[in-house]
Amino acid sequence: MTLDELSVGHSGVITAVGGEGVLRCRLLDMGLIPHTRVHVSKIAPMGDPMEVQVHGYELTLRVEEAQKIEVEGELK
Repeated sequence: MTLDELSVGHSGVITAVGGEGVLRCRLLDMGLIPHTRVHVSKIAPMGDPMEVQVHGYELTLRVEEAQKIEVEGELK
């Protein structure tokens, strides 16, 4: 599954980061690397963007970016 498929309050572990070029580098630089746990904190009322917690800080991602991040989902 991809990060955008997780619901608010659920967590997952990143298994792969897709995308190409600058986008992929940007995602990796923000700490979205394989084997990292992410927790979905909020999703905007219209569904975009979403806020996740990773490495102890909050990060806001567009759904388009979250679709490039594969995760193994887990319940809260």
